[in-house]
Amino acid sequence: MRVLLDTHIALWAVVGSKRLAPQARDAILDADEVFISAASIWEIAIKHGLGRGDMPISSAQALRAFSDAGYALLNIRPEHAVAVERLAAIHSDPFDRMLIAQALEEPLTLITRDARVASYSAAIMKVA
Repeated sequence: MRVLLDTHIALWAVVGSKRLAPQARDAILDADEVFISAASIWEIAIKHGLGRGDMPISSAQALRAFSDAGYALLNIRPEHAVAVERLAAIHSDPFDRMLIAQALEEPLTLITRDARVASYSAAIMKVA
């Protein structure tokens, strides 16, 4: 299975957070390939720069940690941007919408803790 990690799942995985659900940890360990979207790096940069406590490391630290963990970087392609427009208006967060579009376009299994994100497709894995 090839997986794309939602931003918080990715961060929790590389910082060893107890908030990472065992189901997510197992899926990451069992995956053939693990991807991190450039949108997640951008999200971390913006929110960490604003001092948000839910972004425990900077975007540069995150990028290094993701690389060290062996995660592949998924760039944003024009087709991904077009796919965002086709998504139902269930979720308004632009970062999450890009991750959903990328997962559906590639295709990849998106691992998330967000029920609204998971409601877009049965191919999206909701973890506790």
